[in-house]
Amino acid sequence: MMLKKEVLLFALLCSIFTAAYGGLTDFKTIKEAKEAYDAKAYTKSAALYEQLDKSVPQKAYDLGNAYYKSKNYDAALKAYERAKGEGVDESQRLHNIGNVHFMKNELDKAIEAYEKALKIKEDKDTRFNLELAKRKKKQQEEKKKQQQKKENKDQKQNKNQKKNDKQQQKNQQNKDQKQNKDQQKKNQNKSDQKKEGDNNKKNDQKKEQGDKQQGDKKKEEKKKNGQKNKSDANKEKKSQKSKGQGDATQSEKPKKLSKEEKLKQAEMKRLLKKMGQKKTPTMMYRMDGGQPKHNEDIRPW
Repeated sequence: MMLKKEVLLFALLCSIFTAAYGGLTDFKTIKEAKEAYDAKAYTKSAALYEQLDKSVPQKAYDLGNAYYKSKNYDAALKAYERAKGEGVDESQRLHNIGNVHFMKNELDKAIEAYEKALKIKEDKDTRFNLELAKRKKKQQEEKKKQQQKKENKDQKQNKNQKKNDKQQQKNQQNKDQKQNKDQQKKNQNKSDQKKEGDNNKKNDQKKEQGDKQQGDKKKEEKKKNGQKNKSDANKEKKSQKSKGQGDATQSEKPKKLSKEEKLKQAEMKRLLKKMGQKKTPTMMYRMDGGQPKHNEDIRPW
């Protein structure tokens, strides 16, 4: 940015101060301020200008230039605003005010100041600065649009990402719940299988124990039956023996005979006894058919 005709204005300022005040002190201060300005000691130059009478517009204008060069833009703007009046080119003052706003990135105010300056007087530097300010504003607007677009895109992506994250989280929760449910079911099945196995084992043990008890019982019954059979056999044997003995005894025992049988038996014994002593008598029959004589000793049957 150019501060137009600074040297010329400075000389004019010196002449004005010399003519108006004629004070050697002010002239010396102005000279020192100029030398400091030329030496780029802008802060020192501004301080020297501050020592001069603040009511003089030209002095405020030069003070504004010193503040501008020292990058104290707020102080420069205030000085330029006080510099409005006699002895100061209004188009140049507005041009410099536009420069201050441009440096402060206040582009709308800078454009406004440049346009006001151009209405007073056409100037190529002012026109260049105006176009530069407009381009910069457009770039900022484009950048802002892009930034806004990017922010909207980022917001949309963030929203979609949050939605996806939420869906993934939900899916993961459902998956975890399903896995937990499946695991619980698996554990329950294992528990049921184990329980069933334990029950089967208990039942098998119980059955085995029952079979063993039944086998023992059968063995015991068989043993008892064997002993019983043996006992029965012994009893039967004893019974048969006893019966045999009984039968023999009964066979040996005399039967009860009737009197007639007793008589016959006694006669038979007697006869046998006698026959053992003598020859058996022979019964003789008479030819004439008479009855045979019996031995008197022999009794009839």
